Amino acid sequence: MTKKPTKSTISRRSFVAGTTAGAAVLATTSIGFPRMARAEDTVKIGLIHPVTGFLAFPGAQLRYGSELAIADINAAGGVKSMGGAKLEALLGDSQTKPQIGAAEVEKMHEAGVHAFSGCYQSAVGIAASAAAAKYNIPFSIDVGVSDTLVTRGLENVFRMMDGYGRIAKDAATNLGLINKAAGSPAKTVVIVHEESLFGTGTAKLMGDYLPEQGLEVVEVIKHANPTRNFDNIALRIKSMNPDIVMPINYPGEYVLLARTLRQQRVDFAASYSVLGGGFNFKFVQEMTDLAENMIDVNHWYDPNSAFGQELRRRVEADGKFFTMEIYTAYNSIRLLHDAFERAATTAPEAVNAALASSTMDPLFMPYGPTRMVNGQNMGSRAVAIQAQNGDVQLISPTEFASAEAVFPRPKV
Repeated sequence: MTKKPTKSTISRRSFVAGTTAGAAVLATTSIGFPRMARAEDTVKIGLIHPVTGFLAFPGAQLRYGSELAIADINAAGGVKSMGGAKLEALLGDSQTKPQIGAAEVEKMHEAGVHAFSGCYQSAVGIAASAAAAKYNIPFSIDVGVSDTLVTRGLENVFRMMDGYGRIAKDAATNLGLINKAAGSPAKTVVIVHEESLFGTGTAKLMGDYLPEQGLEVVEVIKHANPTRNFDNIALRIKSMNPDIVMPINYPGEYVLLARTLRQQRVDFAASYSVLGGGFNFKFVQEMTDLAENMIDVNHWYDPNSAFGQELRRRVEADGKFFTMEIYTAYNSIRLLHDAFERAATTAPEAVNAALASSTMDPLFMPYGPTRMVNGQNMGSRAVAIQAQNGDVQLISPTEFASAEAVFPRPKV
């Protein structure tokens, strides 16, 4: 006799497999009783980002990218399977604080939200998506690299972009290949990381993976958020004379560290960051000489994509920089829209099932089709990019590359 699974033993896979057509008819209220799903004039998507505080710039970029996607989707007919229902943004400011991110979820739940996208910081995303899980509301992570986001067994959390586990492994492998191709001039690395879950987790992984590539990590230096002065850290790095400096931090600290290293005349073969928040078109265009030949491993668009090129032109014509936050947010909304379109309802169970079975075209990302495993898109990947001649070039993997790596960097 086959033992019937209990609620505690039902996996994500069995949950999805067991979702029936009835899920398209039933939704769940906050107190757990089913109600009949009804046609919606609008599909409300809660956007939770840090639009005030020290992360206000990337937060504003994420909000802009989200709203751009919503406008494009609505202009193309909205959710056609729901009679052309339009997407509507509900705006929330996490203020960089997990508890406020979770509070925004509660507030938007009361306002009838149907899905969420956010939150940039992993810690905020963990808190906010857990709050949404109480109501089974779909949550699409636009930026948030901690793998804890998708390893908690929550059926409502999905991430189209990669997490720091696979990103760190790819970053170490790519660095090893670049170094070997140049005759292995680099032997030592100093890692400088911000103090939160993002920086600490990524730094630990890099410390594990770099020795596999013949690179010795001679020091791991943690700094606070925000940090206003890197003089002492720069002097420490200078005294160790590493071949590679590896920043893992948010935009303000990323740029300030780079400037301080230049001012203190710290010499090294390469700046090779992992998920460097400040490495973007804004940095490269405003500080061209400083940025030249710096390398980052991060989310990036496919520069060979006609759609990606056109989207970049549109964003820049709007007076914005085409940073990774814009297109990660854009694709986070696309992922939700695709699920609503296929579910033909806002019922959470049906939408979550549609997200779990997504095979969406990556459109302008260097990915394969979406393939969700426990909420993580296994078709995604980060890439290596480098500032060259006032622009950003994709240097690895080769099938998407727009230029070859400059390594080691020429002496200043």
